[in-house]
Amino acid sequence: MGALRSRARMNAATVSVVNGATSPQVSDVARVNTATGNGTALTSSKSVILIREERLQKIFEIIESGKPCTIQGLAEQLNLSHSRLQHLFKQQTGMSLGHLLTQQRLYRAAHLLTHSNKRIKEIAHAVGYEHASSFIRAFERHFAKAPRLFRRSQNGKNG
Repeated sequence: MGALRSRARMNAATVSVVNGATSPQVSDVARVNTATGNGTALTSSKSVILIREERLQKIFEIIESGKPCTIQGLAEQLNLSHSRLQHLFKQQTGMSLGHLLTQQRLYRAAHLLTHSNKRIKEIAHAVGYEHASSFIRAFERHFAKAPRLFRRSQNGKNG
């Protein structure tokens, strides 16, 4: 188990060092490969990094598209099991995929609360919550205000 963790840390460190960032772009990896070699062929370790980065890039593209998504849905699109996807994401970014998805939903909800007249129940459904009560609890936990109070405070600032 320790060897697996060490290898995971080493892989994450390699990606960070190669690209100088914690969430490298696929194009950065490709540029490094061309700069260090003849640009015609990738070694197996560089190919693995490139494949991992393509998956990571695709995850971020899907999340940023604004459509509600689930870990299971992402896993199916990437042809991985949900547990493998979560493990790879955590290994490469250091953060939980579920936590990122929840944050993304809540920030989109905050935007809808301040820029639309939709009911809270409609917003909860629009950002991917099946039950408004679950949405309200998560929103209060994250923003330390109920959605209704958040909307009032933001509308007071805007108006």
